[in-house]
Amino acid sequence: MKKTFTLILTLSFVALNAQTNPAITKWLHNTTNIMGKHWVVGNATPTNDAVLANVQQIRYSANWVYINTNGIPAYITGPFQDGNPSLATTQNAIFKIPLNPTQNTGTVTASTPGNIGLFINGVALFDYRDGVAWNNNTQSICGGPGNTPCPGGPGSTQAWNRDAVPAERAGFDCAKAHPAMGNYHHHQNPSAFNLDLVVTSNVCDLYPSDGLYVINTTEHSPLIGFAYDGFPIYGAFGFTNTDGTGGISRIKSSYQLKNQTTRTNGPAVNTTYFNGYFREDYEFVAHPVDPSYLDAHNGRFCVTPEYPNGIYCYFATVDANHKSTYPYVVGPTFYGNVTASKVSTVAESTTTYTSLANTEFNDLKVIVYPNPAQDFIAVQTQMTQSNLKIEVINMLGEVVKTNEILQGSTLIVIDSATLYNGTYIIKISDSKNCTTQKVIINK
Repeated sequence: MKKTFTLILTLSFVALNAQTNPAITKWLHNTTNIMGKHWVVGNATPTNDAVLANVQQIRYSANWVYINTNGIPAYITGPFQDGNPSLATTQNAIFKIPLNPTQNTGTVTASTPGNIGLFINGVALFDYRDGVAWNNNTQSICGGPGNTPCPGGPGSTQAWNRDAVPAERAGFDCAKAHPAMGNYHHHQNPSAFNLDLVVTSNVCDLYPSDGLYVINTTEHSPLIGFAYDGFPIYGAFGFTNTDGTGGISRIKSSYQLKNQTTRTNGPAVNTTYFNGYFREDYEFVAHPVDPSYLDAHNGRFCVTPEYPNGIYCYFATVDANHKSTYPYVVGPTFYGNVTASKVSTVAESTTTYTSLANTEFNDLKVIVYPNPAQDFIAVQTQMTQSNLKIEVINMLGEVVKTNEILQGSTLIVIDSATLYNGTYIIKISDSKNCTTQKVIINK
């Protein structure tokens, strides 16, 4: 009798975990067979990939969630215009992520090159570095394509490690990502370049992509992924205070550039190796009075919409112009015990999670942002069971812009730069239903 009672308790705990644990419920589960797409330079129409996008399967036990993914997003990838010959290709991966993450109370674990987290669409998160560094013995760059290997071999830590975000910007696509031997990944906040307040890349002009989410300065950013220690990752904005009060603020990195003109055992600060070219150009400065600043891991313990009782969270940090700021997402060390991994098989009994991601139209939550708008209007929803037609209608009843949110996607961005100031209606519809929202354009 005692054994039966224990089994019932265990099963009840697992069922409760599935219903409430965002590490199980928040993945973008592809139940509509949407495929990835990529841009080719000079081609005005994206190429369809024969690869399923987003997450294919979600399984869980009492302590782990297993995510099957090809590592391909529903938004369009490429092109990568810095000579990178790779395309985003299927990874056919299973990621094992802890459901009950714990703080590391011993020696902190440094982030490493390659996967350090997973976004909710199954796309990889890499840390700040790109495998290139400075070899002071040869007084030259080492590592990476075309360079001599760094001392210690690939993945070794050097005194001066190149920051991928400024160094490889020319090779990022509109969604701020690129592949490493086919493994498509973000080093930074996964929102599109052309939605930043100050645009640092014009790749979106010819090859637009929506990215994973749009920064909304008036709402808590969505949960966008999980680090390899199991703790959640949020976008750039959150509650000002850690207890969930104080309104919405930009959540800020506590790292800043050193005031330096020279580097010890490194290259001089100049136009080629500018201040910020290497990770070690940054220093941590604590802000104990302002809770909107993060700790040395780029996170804080706080209340969020998904975790009303509070949890440690990482944030994808940006500056006032929405440009990504070091250490970008996680790092340079983890807060928790790093127990996640990529596995080839699932070696325990699991339950397959039946995703509720495909929302019925009547339950659809639509966010139109910004409002008032200037150069763009973002329309974001949950994933639905059908394509959604998006129409922008002026006060004369004329449809002035149209677009579509495809099955398996959640976001569309409409260029409003050519529209006149005034009030417009955003109509969202499928084959049977429609809903509307009002938006003001004020440039």
